[in-house]
Amino acid sequence: MEPRRSPLEESLVAGLTQVAPRGDAPPAAIADELARLFDVQVASRHCDLAARWLRSQGKGYYTIGSSGHESNAAVAMGLAPTDPALLHYRSGGFYLARAGLDGVRDILAGVVASTREPISGGRHKVFGRHDLAVIPQTSTIASHLPRALGVAFAIGRAQRLGIEGPWPHDALAVCSFGDASANHNVTAGTVNAALHCAHQRLPLPLLLVCEDNGLGISVRTPTGWIEAAYGSRPHLRYATVDGTDPDAVLAIAGELGLWVRTERRPAFLHLRTVRFGGHAGTDVEAAYRSAAEMRDDLGRDPIVATAARLVTAGHTPAALVARHDEIREMVYATAREVAQWPQLDSAAAVIAPLAPRRPAQVAAAVAPAVAASTPNQPPADQPATDDQPDQAAPLTLAQAINGALADELRARPHTLLFGEDVAAKGGVYGVTKGLLAEAGAARVFDTVLDETSILGLANGAAISGLLPIAEIQYLAYLHNAEDQLRGEAATLQFFSNGQYRNGMVVRIAGLGYQEGFGGHFHNDDSLTVLRDIPGLVVGVPARPADGAAMVHTLVAAAEVDGTVGVLVEPIARYHTADLHEPGDRLWLSAPDPAVHVPIGAACTHGEGGDLTIVTFGNGLFMSLRVQRRLERQGVHARVVDMRWVCPLPVDDIVREARATGRVLVVDETRRSGGVGEGVLAALIDAGFEGAMARVASADSLIPLGDAAKLVLLDEATIEAAALRLTR
Repeated sequence: MEPRRSPLEESLVAGLTQVAPRGDAPPAAIADELARLFDVQVASRHCDLAARWLRSQGKGYYTIGSSGHESNAAVAMGLAPTDPALLHYRSGGFYLARAGLDGVRDILAGVVASTREPISGGRHKVFGRHDLAVIPQTSTIASHLPRALGVAFAIGRAQRLGIEGPWPHDALAVCSFGDASANHNVTAGTVNAALHCAHQRLPLPLLLVCEDNGLGISVRTPTGWIEAAYGSRPHLRYATVDGTDPDAVLAIAGELGLWVRTERRPAFLHLRTVRFGGHAGTDVEAAYRSAAEMRDDLGRDPIVATAARLVTAGHTPAALVARHDEIREMVYATAREVAQWPQLDSAAAVIAPLAPRRPAQVAAAVAPAVAASTPNQPPADQPATDDQPDQAAPLTLAQAINGALADELRARPHTLLFGEDVAAKGGVYGVTKGLLAEAGAARVFDTVLDETSILGLANGAAISGLLPIAEIQYLAYLHNAEDQLRGEAATLQFFSNGQYRNGMVVRIAGLGYQEGFGGHFHNDDSLTVLRDIPGLVVGVPARPADGAAMVHTLVAAAEVDGTVGVLVEPIARYHTADLHEPGDRLWLSAPDPAVHVPIGAACTHGEGGDLTIVTFGNGLFMSLRVQRRLERQGVHARVVDMRWVCPLPVDDIVREARATGRVLVVDETRRSGGVGEGVLAALIDAGFEGAMARVASADSLIPLGDAAKLVLLDEATIEAAALRLTR
């Protein structure tokens, strides 16, 4: 049974029936473009209406539509089909202009969450298709803009490096978003970073398309605000066009696209639209808009505007109504078809693309770094120094990580390393010192001081044929930008069913116990925000050899599996040499470039049978010191360095716990939401019935100076807890 025409459709059909010619007759080529535009605009409108019909039948799950925004199809037609596109959730017309009318099946398969949907496989309703260079987004608050910035940057950088990526060297990145999202801090940061690049004459072919319907759900965008905010920015070409003028949209999109493509600079297209049907199916517009205002919007229907130009070109209103009805019938036939299609039927099927793990292939992929490893031997009469370490000699954690990064830059020409102060300065703690000279300014470079842009650059570079290693200067600074990991990096494989990957490594200096330079922002001791992101891998190296090996592991995993990996590097251990006494140099180690640390593998120190201490990071340093003091008191402990806090090395933890029957979890993070909670839960889930205890830092921010010692976990607390467990 055919669904009845909705009021919106009745208005459209009435407009088509009564449409009058407008303007001069277009050239034949433009007339053909307008005819194609009309088809995809009508198809997009009916995809929205069919989505609401499917919802009414209990078959559909998504009703945010593109009605009123169909002029964005003309933007797509003005660009190359190989230009990578990151689309707003109202850019259905753009998607169909790329996919053709066959794309109706894609959209509606997403609405019913079918496994046959071509990009997410039923995991979300997104606009995306790998063969159309449409990168799926679920952003509603512009969080995809930093990735678009990264894609545009990577296009130019790949060309400079001579690396063949998935996009043509003359491509541009196009990114659409709404007028409400134009106010978001992420948009402001992205535009600032784009202009920062353009000011330096760095190639950045980025076309930003703001689809302005004047509303953010119910909140109005002040008249003239978008032009006031973006119309006269330095280094940003701005153009505005009304969506009811299809010839102008086609022309301006083509002109701006050509300008961005040839000038390699950013541009901003302000596309004025209307919104029909509320924000989504459950939104009652009449609660915040007048009937007169909504009637006025119906007079700005972009489909009727295209029809007026087609009538000028010789089409008749009756023929256009007939074509509308033909497309309508096709859309609803497709809706009925996809409503019967299968959906995801198991948790395993849902999770499958999230974080694939192929440890054997990852181990093999470490080999290039091994081959590239070249010992840096100082002259015979000159000892090794921090500036010129002898890689054959024991190294500090900072030196070991530095050497591993150098190996990776030599081994993988498509690797980039960037962040604040990483180039000429070599990082705040010298960890990247010398890498600029090693790999050159095209591959090792400083960024704008904006963590969101840093991670967005990594997200975009990673899907563009490059392998980014991004640095966040301090753990506390991550919170400005954490959604670029949570909402973008870690979700891409999930929402693209593994067709798009953004394998990357994020290095973060963090955790507590830093001497002489403290306070919360330089000693953040919470990892909670990282540990609940599905698919994200988080490692915390403590010993130098592990630091180097874990760099190699995460880079190889990014290459092989598209892993998004975070390496939290304990600041307090960067330059540690001694473990027990001054001058013993027992904390140093000589990394073997042929060794990597598999994801989720722990390391056990000692074979004591009385107690198992499970820890990581600075906790390993303290626990090894306590281990020796316990030994002198007749308590024989083994210390398990988890190395990975996500995923936890559960098998290793359980095995070592059962070896002694007593477990003390030494967790330097906060007691509430800390890593130790997960360790104890894993032991309980595994059926461990031995004695368990936990020590952790206080639920506090870290103050400046010696007061930090009052809230951070210390060795005396660890030792006392160990003695209580064993007596």
